[in-house]
Amino acid sequence: MDDLPVNISIFSGDGSDPVPPSMSIDKLLPALLECFGIILCGYVAGRTNIIPSTQAKGLGSFVSKFALPALLFKNMVLLDFGDVIWPFFFSILVAKVSVFFFVCVLTLLVANRESRFSKAGLFSIFATQSNDFALGFPIVEALYRNTHPEYLQYIYLVAPVSLMVLNPLGFAFCEVQRWRNGELHQQSKLRVLGLVVLQVVKNPIVFMVVIGLISHFLLGQKIPPFMEEFVDGLANSFGGAALFYLGLSMVGQLKKLTRSTVVALILLITAKLLMMPLICRGMVEVLDCGTRSSLNHTSLSNYAFLYGVFPTAPSVAIYAAQYNMELEVVTSGMVIGTFLSAPIMYVSAWLLTIPWMDSARLASALQNVSFNISIICLFALVWSVAVLLLSRKFHRVPHVFTVNLFVAQLLACVGMIAWSFVVAQNNFLGQVLTFTLLYTSLYSTYIWPGLIALSLLLMRRSEEVSFRPGLIVIAGWGLPVLAVSVLLLSGHRMPDTIDSAFFYGKTQVLCSSVVLFASIMLCGISLALLSRRTQDYHTLEHASVSGSEEDVQLPYDTHTQSSVEQPCSVGSINTDCQMCDCACDREQTLPDVASPKEEASIHTGQCSQQCSPTSCLLAEEEQKEADRQNTDIQSTRHVLVCLLLTVCLLANLSSCLWWLFNTDPGQLYVELQFFCVVANYGQGLISFAFFGLDKHLIISPFKKR
Repeated sequence: MDDLPVNISIFSGDGSDPVPPSMSIDKLLPALLECFGIILCGYVAGRTNIIPSTQAKGLGSFVSKFALPALLFKNMVLLDFGDVIWPFFFSILVAKVSVFFFVCVLTLLVANRESRFSKAGLFSIFATQSNDFALGFPIVEALYRNTHPEYLQYIYLVAPVSLMVLNPLGFAFCEVQRWRNGELHQQSKLRVLGLVVLQVVKNPIVFMVVIGLISHFLLGQKIPPFMEEFVDGLANSFGGAALFYLGLSMVGQLKKLTRSTVVALILLITAKLLMMPLICRGMVEVLDCGTRSSLNHTSLSNYAFLYGVFPTAPSVAIYAAQYNMELEVVTSGMVIGTFLSAPIMYVSAWLLTIPWMDSARLASALQNVSFNISIICLFALVWSVAVLLLSRKFHRVPHVFTVNLFVAQLLACVGMIAWSFVVAQNNFLGQVLTFTLLYTSLYSTYIWPGLIALSLLLMRRSEEVSFRPGLIVIAGWGLPVLAVSVLLLSGHRMPDTIDSAFFYGKTQVLCSSVVLFASIMLCGISLALLSRRTQDYHTLEHASVSGSEEDVQLPYDTHTQSSVEQPCSVGSINTDCQMCDCACDREQTLPDVASPKEEASIHTGQCSQQCSPTSCLLAEEEQKEADRQNTDIQSTRHVLVCLLLTVCLLANLSSCLWWLFNTDPGQLYVELQFFCVVANYGQGLISFAFFGLDKHLIISPFKKR
């Protein structure tokens, strides 16, 4: 939720002395600059064609088949199992398996039947295989080398979990997809299973991990002197070469990003950078309760969170290329995820090194952030509402619900601005009224994404389906009013608090959790059913009307053009003259009632005059504008807005549950709080990005002028 109570106690047991930080941040920024600097060098080399793609593949083969296997072999031999905290290891294992199966099941339910198995396999690998060695190890080394050097070996212990357990399951799904597509249809299922096992065994990384574990016990944790220098030479070459290859592999990947892949990207990046770190930390909190690791319990849970933020490894793109499946989504997600992970890791590490926090100053900082972002979004939302009103879309479904969402976001910003002034005064009635406005609007912004997704589903469910928008509007405002009313009647006001999210204490947190969970379930189920109904989000592009790529025609829209007008609105390059004449002389040439066949013959007979290309294009543009005004529902934009807002709701729900189930939330909770503040009162920026810059009302006239 937005700014939950800042009762964060980062002190030792007696509350007198602050707990010293468990990591050193002094070397983190240089480590990040080193890693991303080498990545940038590789990108520049590939972009300027200093190293062509053929040579880049050779470097990738060296990294994955020689350098990384040697590095794993070396560390498997030298690994000290006596220092391993096994509950922590199993916590990470359970977290990875949980995310893997969650992504797999969700993809199987949502994706189209023609490619759901390949998507399930590759997307699950994407969400669980981290870039542990090239990017993760230097950062962990910079943070924990001086305080917890034993944490470094977990990188080599956890990484094989994905390589030897989870990845084979993903490969099996890809092989099943190939078998269903007919590539392996003549082969038996047992042979397909054998191919998967053989591919895993032939992988040099898996092979050397097994050899390393065997050598660990045979050689007594020591590499023989005659091969030590050889192994060190290959292992030491991995770091720079892997980062450089990562930069090379990023060249041209974002060009493959299309509107149909954005939905999958949002879900995958959310699973990798939000769900994975939260589940890793949660599993450590639950499973790591032994006496041996009790002293390092907080440090281990924070380390698990940082480990979960590590971006996806570039080897996933190699898997996608081998199977020739979902390459655009995987490569684009790898690039975006890598650069999004850097600020998350830095901010997280910086917060973890702060030995203590003044709760009053922290609450004031959250209040200032809420106030500032509300002012910015207030202007953006006024602009967005004005654009919808001027474009005359507000009276059609689903734009009528979109306007209500914008109004709720706008009132939430107004409520937060008013709260910033009222909370400083000792006026109980003013605080209650302002709180009612603020949280009625905020709960409404939580509910509207699910209702918009439900309306999109109902519109696609059947051509004859009809529903009353008024009922959805009543639900969008009535449910928040009901929730706030229950809160006002049953809650107890907390004295001396400036935190709007804890004005009614734990009751308010529980109420917010219920509203968030219900909205997430409604939006998620509606979008899943919508995806299955349309078979694939690609159809949102293919079904778009002329003149607006992302807009899909509403089958039962009362403003749809009559059949008399349709033949003149569709034409090829060779019939532009006919289109021009028909557009100019429609009222004079067409009778009052005409069938489509009669209408086509009239057009053929009347459109005999030649016209200039300019006038033809002008008539075509006018006709496209008429089509757009009558048929746009902008389905793809609504789906993307609902998805992004659902991600924000998921972060808010995580914040609520984190506070409810942790007596001492810790420093990382502060980072989640700041994110939730920006997500709640910065929703207007998302709305403005998708609906504030109307192509025909804003962009095209601006280009012409």
